[in-house]
Amino acid sequence: MKGFVQDIESLSVKNDNFRQVLYTAKHSQLVLMSLKPQEDIGAETHKLDQFFRVEEGSGEAVLDGVRTPIEAGFAVLVPAGVKHNIINTGSVALKLYTLYAPPNHRDGVIHETRADAEGDTEHFNGKTTE
Repeated sequence: MKGFVQDIESLSVKNDNFRQVLYTAKHSQLVLMSLKPQEDIGAETHKLDQFFRVEEGSGEAVLDGVRTPIEAGFAVLVPAGVKHNIINTGSVALKLYTLYAPPNHRDGVIHETRADAEGDTEHFNGKTTE
């Protein structure tokens, strides 16, 4: 079967990696993330659109300086060019998934910690999951 069909909520909640690329298509990419209490993804700006869905925990979405509380069930859509950050302000891990359009990371990459992610210069290399 082509494509990705799985229980994304369960995968998100079970994930303990800072970042794990699950599936890369030609024009989009599905990635799990887990932020420890008081951890954030790091302020960044992309030339692509990005979508976040929170499955467990609570935090803040910061889009161009505007802070909005988020919790399980919340979605955040970040248009290209918007400086953004996701911050875990809670006392338990913030579990979420994100969709990049187009892909942003190398297919299959796993960064166990934010430090691992920051130390890796990987970027999408054009190779998809299938």
